[in-house]
Amino acid sequence: MLIDQIRADLITATKAKEALRQRTLRSAIAAVQEAQVSGEAASTLDDDGVQAVLKSQVKRRLDAAEAFDSGGAADRAAAERAEIEVLEAYLPAALSADELEALVGDVLADNGFTKKADMGLAMKAVNVEVAGRAEGRVVADLVKSRLS
Repeated sequence: MLIDQIRADLITATKAKEALRQRTLRSAIAAVQEAQVSGEAASTLDDDGVQAVLKSQVKRRLDAAEAFDSGGAADRAAAERAEIEVLEAYLPAALSADELEALVGDVLADNGFTKKADMGLAMKAVNVEVAGRAEGRVVADLVKSRLS
């Protein structure tokens, strides 16, 4: 499981005295554990659940980096971006813009989605294929621009 790999990598980072990697992986493990105990009943997250938590952590760090940039704290922004790189190693590779456009075009054509009224169904179908490898806002904008 992915969380087991993260824990093993934390041990390796600790032994190698890699402070950035160690700090980031500890934070990720804590976020996963928090997600497991939140809600009405405790549960164990599968790899998809762990990846969802990691994506959330990446987004938080990206937002923080942007805030630090706008506040003039470039060193803190760089630290946030370095943590993003560590976390992204555990996520599926993102689709390039060309790959995403081709995928959206194929899904829309295969399912016959052509008008704006199909937006909801089109997004469901596209999101199944994208499987978290692209930002939702970008996907929605692309689908919206293709439907007329």
